[in-house]
Amino acid sequence: MVFILSGLGNGLSTLAASTFKNMKADYVIFEQGSQSSMSKSLLPEQLVGQAGQLPNVQAASPMGTSMATALIGKSNRNEDKVDIAIVGINPGSFLEPRVVEGQGLSPDNPVGVIVNATLKDKGFRLGDSFRLDGSTESLTIIGFVQNQTYNHVASVFASLSEWRKIAFAAPGSDKGISNPVNAVMLQGKNIRPGDNDARLSGTDTVTRAAAIQGLPGYKEENGSILMMLAFLLTISAFVLGVFFYVITMQKSNAFGIMKAIGATNGFLGKAIVSQVFVLSLCSIVVGILLTYGTAAIMPEEMPFQLDPTLLVVYSMILLVIALLSSLISVRKMTKIDPLQALGRVE
Repeated sequence: MVFILSGLGNGLSTLAASTFKNMKADYVIFEQGSQSSMSKSLLPEQLVGQAGQLPNVQAASPMGTSMATALIGKSNRNEDKVDIAIVGINPGSFLEPRVVEGQGLSPDNPVGVIVNATLKDKGFRLGDSFRLDGSTESLTIIGFVQNQTYNHVASVFASLSEWRKIAFAAPGSDKGISNPVNAVMLQGKNIRPGDNDARLSGTDTVTRAAAIQGLPGYKEENGSILMMLAFLLTISAFVLGVFFYVITMQKSNAFGIMKAIGATNGFLGKAIVSQVFVLSLCSIVVGILLTYGTAAIMPEEMPFQLDPTLLVVYSMILLVIALLSSLISVRKMTKIDPLQALGRVE
């Protein structure tokens, strides 16, 4: 259960922010007071040139995001509508993901977009054009990318000029800012956010990890998942403790006889701990195999991603919990009276 819930939680987290997690950026510049949120930030694109001159900045590129609804075909029926996230970037910048089918963005084709491959399941194909609900804009799919989702929906990468037509279609929505963007993405190590903010007035510079935490509902969603995992690990500790305690009680006669013929508490304690270690290790391996087997039969719509690092961490935690639980059994074994145990032998 720990592995399955971890995989589901990690899959849900990835679905919410894989575009941010996979992009080749180290820091993000937001509008001051935006709380590291793309939807609350609005900056002029001319800030990109200034950001590129900051200390330790290797490259700077603008980015914008907005939610939209794509219409399949010429029908306006609800079943022909698909929620998407429009991500505006400069074609050829370091923010553009690698295309697995088709071609990348081009300044010569402003309506051409590259989309997440999951949209194939919704009926989208290479070369298809689709309209946006509530907009006169029409986009053409020129390429597919993988593992690019934002706010739990597929990401659609478009040129910044096309993104602005979609995001600021309503008069005055750009707040009078010339060539607005949501954020400026930076590449570079050892960038000092405080120094950046002092040089660029009205901005907040944060790490990419902090920007991910600022995504709508991301922190709360992950907090709930981590709380469930914590409760599950706590319950596992109680279950393992009771399980090994019952096994020890069932072997009290055998332990009493062994103590009567000279076995020390240290020897028996090592035997109990080693048995618990082997049994727990085998159980963890079986649990991992069952988890991957369960993941294989899960529907594709159900996000599941089990990070190998988390798998090792949770395996170690479960193993430590099992070994600590065995100490209760060891303590009980040390109190067994050999004479009483021999008296109960049938």
